[in-house]
Amino acid sequence: MSGKVNVMIVDDHDMVRMGLKTYLMLEPTFHVMGEAGHGQDALDQLRKLNDSEMPDLILMDLMMPVMNGAEATKAIMTEFPGMKIVMLTSFLEDDLVVQAIEAGAVSYVLKTVSAEELIYALQGAYRGMPVMTGDVSQALTRGIRQRTARESESGLTEREKEVLLLIAEGKTNKDIGEELHISIKTVKTHVSNLLMKCEMDDRTQLAIYAHRQGWVKTKG
Repeated sequence: MSGKVNVMIVDDHDMVRMGLKTYLMLEPTFHVMGEAGHGQDALDQLRKLNDSEMPDLILMDLMMPVMNGAEATKAIMTEFPGMKIVMLTSFLEDDLVVQAIEAGAVSYVLKTVSAEELIYALQGAYRGMPVMTGDVSQALTRGIRQRTARESESGLTEREKEVLLLIAEGKTNKDIGEELHISIKTVKTHVSNLLMKCEMDDRTQLAIYAHRQGWVKTKG
């Protein structure tokens, strides 16, 4: 690996960012070119950079306020395709692992890994090679199996269920598209699929169906 690899650290804890930055500064391979306290902060910073200033890697925390790691990864990958993101987190919940990888993270690494393992993961991500510990790989497998089982049980994909829940909240196609970052045409396709799969005639019936299934959380 020749030259410096520019890294942006995204974590809502100042001490964590400081510790990661201090360690990476000791590694001749890496240069910390920026820090952000949450996903939206990172996205806003990236939008202000020109191509020569962009990071090669982003080391991203998962659980953060304003915009979490999975949401930020998805947004960044949409605007900056090819960006390499390593998710660094204390959480090993199966579904969170799936969300992070689906969002576009190259690797998912627990904060309990050794310094050598973290460097290995960053070097692998820079080369485009996914790096996961055995625990993470197992969680990913379980998460995919659980999601498949849920989809089989309801007959709906995760995206269709997301659209259904927003319909139940009274959202319009435009609202749904903006919230899920998809086109209105795509929303209409999902609505049509929902009407067919649920054997309903209109959005009102879909909303009632979602409530009866117990999928809609009561506010208050």
